[in-house]
Amino acid sequence: MIVRDAVVSDAADLLAIHNEAVRTTTAIWDEDEVDLADRTAWLDGRLTAGLPVLVAEVGGRVVGYASYGPWRPRSGYRHTVENALYVLASHHGRGLASLLMDALVARARRDGPHRMVAMIESGNTVSIDLHVRRGYRTVGHLPEVGRKFDRWLDLTILQLDLH
Repeated sequence: MIVRDAVVSDAADLLAIHNEAVRTTTAIWDEDEVDLADRTAWLDGRLTAGLPVLVAEVGGRVVGYASYGPWRPRSGYRHTVENALYVLASHHGRGLASLLMDALVARARRDGPHRMVAMIESGNTVSIDLHVRRGYRTVGHLPEVGRKFDRWLDLTILQLDLH
């Protein structure tokens, strides 16, 4: 297992990971899968902006990724970033999410954001626990603010102090 910076040629693997989460989880609240052009543009946009996209590679295959980007578009929020972390279901339980999260937080501490936030569907206790074990604290709960798979979704907001 290695964690490394993503490159443009990883876009197809990132697409597979993203679309699996769209199809099968409430980790991503989108209901429609995207195409390779979408993920390539997303990755290129992150890399061009100097934002990290880290991938977990097992046996030469990208099976997870983590990134952070602007939390809100207004300039006053520029010191806060929001994270994203996804691992293929076939690779859950192997410590990849922990490796990705630790690498992402280390990168954020190096690069200078003041806070990192995570917006997690409240039923996703595995992800919430992963964040809490790394120092995040719950700062908010928004009931029934989303809908997917014919049910209402609650949002748990977590925050990590980076400095």
